Amino acid sequence: MSTVPGTTPEELESVLAAATRAAGPLGTLRPAERAGLLRAAADALDAAADELVPLAIEESSLPEGRLRGEVARSSGQLRLFAEVLEEGSFLEVILDSADAGAKPVPRPDLRRMLVPLGPVLVFAASNFPFAFSVPGGDTASALAAGSPVVIKAHPGHPKLSQRTGEVLVEALRAAGAPEGTFAVIHGMDVGTTALTDPRVKAAAFTGSVKGGRALLDIATTRAEPIPFYGELGSLNPVFVTPAAVAARGDGIADGYVGSFTLGTGQFCTKPGLLFLPEGHGLEERIAAAVRGTAPAGMLNDRIREGHAHERDRLEGLGPVRTLVHGADSDAGVAPTLLATTAKELLADPDALLQECFGPTSIIVEYAGQDEVLAAAEAFGGNLTATIHAEDGDAATLPPLLDVLRERTGRLVYNGWPTGVAVAWAMHHGGPHPATTASVHTSVGATAVRRFLRPVCYQDTPQALLPEALQDGNPLGLPRRIDGVLTPA
Repeated sequence: MSTVPGTTPEELESVLAAATRAAGPLGTLRPAERAGLLRAAADALDAAADELVPLAIEESSLPEGRLRGEVARSSGQLRLFAEVLEEGSFLEVILDSADAGAKPVPRPDLRRMLVPLGPVLVFAASNFPFAFSVPGGDTASALAAGSPVVIKAHPGHPKLSQRTGEVLVEALRAAGAPEGTFAVIHGMDVGTTALTDPRVKAAAFTGSVKGGRALLDIATTRAEPIPFYGELGSLNPVFVTPAAVAARGDGIADGYVGSFTLGTGQFCTKPGLLFLPEGHGLEERIAAAVRGTAPAGMLNDRIREGHAHERDRLEGLGPVRTLVHGADSDAGVAPTLLATTAKELLADPDALLQECFGPTSIIVEYAGQDEVLAAAEAFGGNLTATIHAEDGDAATLPPLLDVLRERTGRLVYNGWPTGVAVAWAMHHGGPHPATTASVHTSVGATAVRRFLRPVCYQDTPQALLPEALQDGNPLGLPRRIDGVLTPA
């Protein structure tokens, strides 16, 4: 695989200086003007798909259909954030009129809105060469916020990253974006160097717990600490009630195998554990479905070796039975199915509750409701948790939902966690170690909030106020005025 030369210190300096110069002009563009930039980038990405997808196939071993879907998802994210900009509520505009009679003290005229943080550093992911990489959701949401973006390309797809970056830079320039609005950098150390630079005001990362924690430490121990939004790892447990097994056990078995083997298990939302009641009778069906799943390639040798190491560690644990061992071969990696009990898991949760990134998952058999709740309480933070249940289970589910709500960002009911909709209500985040900032999402309309900060203007003359805060509301924004939400 050919590589792209690493970014030199001189080139990095040029990129960061340009991003800094672009921050002011980009941030002061009207929301509708930034929306135009995002749509231009989306159109250019779609137009370049026939050139970019073959590069992605070469560097990632992912199939064409999956990659074309990612291109569409990426351009769709850009267009969603264009809609977010035009709708306007993302600015959270609040106006409180002066009130000389307010108690206990008079109140001045107060006007509050969100403004861009400044240049954002994005560490691209390996497992989604488009949707969580150069043109991904972090890029789209940061540009929507009005923050220039510097992408640290992932070494797993350097040529794709470089060419995708060129497509976006050309499109943004043609649409009128300030020079320096977007850039791609390469190299093992260049990302950490950029992260320490005072001109970088926030960073986003998708990757391993170890890598993310190391970068988080850098971001928060700088002379000027900055927000670091890391998506690190998740087990995404699935809990199935006895009634659900009785009503549709075969469908649950098939859905589980399809979900944990999707994309060779390289989704951050892969269900890593399936909790089934004692006597479920689904083990053979699940094992047969796993055996019938063809081997598939993984993204690169490093990820393949990491999966093999963690899979073999799990298989070596005393409480774990191997139902299907998915051997590595020239054809790719076959899925592995393991089994244990809730009692054994609770005896040593740290050994079992570690992410195995790849096509390996564990069936956990539980004896009753108390064991289910205890097992759920043993989890740390997760991106998702899933429940399969029937109407008759409604009385017993609230305690489990309460436990899971404290440990996850998205609760899935009678579905599967793989597949993250790009929508206004989506939350793709969760308590640590799923993410470093559980109050934010990396997917969906509210992802833009990560790259904005509030500013309040007090008793400021109209002529000096941003348009969003002026009495005449020239931008036509929804605003909260004296406590009342007022539509545009």
